[in-house]
Amino acid sequence: MPDERNTIPLPGSIDETIALLGDKDYLAGRSLATVIFLALKMKRPLFLEGEAGVGKTEIAKTLARALGRPLIRLQCYEGLDISSAVYEWNYPAQMLDIRLAEATGVKDRKALEADLFSERHLIRRPVLQALGEKGGPAPVFLIDELDRTDEAFEAFLLEVLSDFQVTIPELGTIKAAEPPIVVITTNRTREIHDALKRRCLYHWVDYPDAAQELEIIRRKVPQCAETLSRQVVAYVQKLRTLDLFKNPGVAETIDWATALTELDRIALDPETIADALGTLLKYQDDVARIKGGEGERVLNEVRAELLAAG
Repeated sequence: MPDERNTIPLPGSIDETIALLGDKDYLAGRSLATVIFLALKMKRPLFLEGEAGVGKTEIAKTLARALGRPLIRLQCYEGLDISSAVYEWNYPAQMLDIRLAEATGVKDRKALEADLFSERHLIRRPVLQALGEKGGPAPVFLIDELDRTDEAFEAFLLEVLSDFQVTIPELGTIKAAEPPIVVITTNRTREIHDALKRRCLYHWVDYPDAAQELEIIRRKVPQCAETLSRQVVAYVQKLRTLDLFKNPGVAETIDWATALTELDRIALDPETIADALGTLLKYQDDVARIKGGEGERVLNEVRAELLAAG
């Protein structure tokens, strides 16, 4: 866990926010940097929506690194419940204490019960960890892919996001001494209730434009040849206009550039594209479509446009 003395001060302006993220190789546009700056300044949760692979989760990770704070991640999934997300009791340890009490003849049931349901037997899950951090800076709390959970869990989060507290029947209410920096992501597979959104600052995270994505490749895959980097970015940008089953995200662009560099390629050709297409596209129908004539057509367009651009 980062020491409090090493915690970086919060940015004092939008430009400082852009620079803070840029120092960790996350290129944020001004609109995204503005909402991040306001979320930090106003101590409000940040609600990020967008297609899978546009870098929503990476924003929380980058903030944690840039601000010198621990990252606590709650990965959402269907059926997520309170015991997995918030807390549960250490039942094996409790049973052992009960047997020891019976063996030693302890008869004070109230004292035993108080000990059984004390902090000593409490297993803290991500929500409670995010609210109960002590002796250091408030963490960055990532609630990832909230749309995978059900409405009941979403409703539970209202208390957490409104007052930064949770209630444990046996212990009472636990409230954060300092609110965590909350980042919520969703891929919009279902709508999130307005009551939760109202507690957050909202931003739609889109795919980067060509210039931004090229700079990402230069930073993340510096060994990639410049010609190949330009062709990779232009090719991926065109693929996203083809209505594929799953458009490649920024992470896939980085993987593809890395794979082609490992194969010692310096430019795209049909064979090169086919060799490592599995690092870029994840569905067979999309792979078959691009390996066919359409992929070569896209490559010809990319070559012509880059040649015209000089």
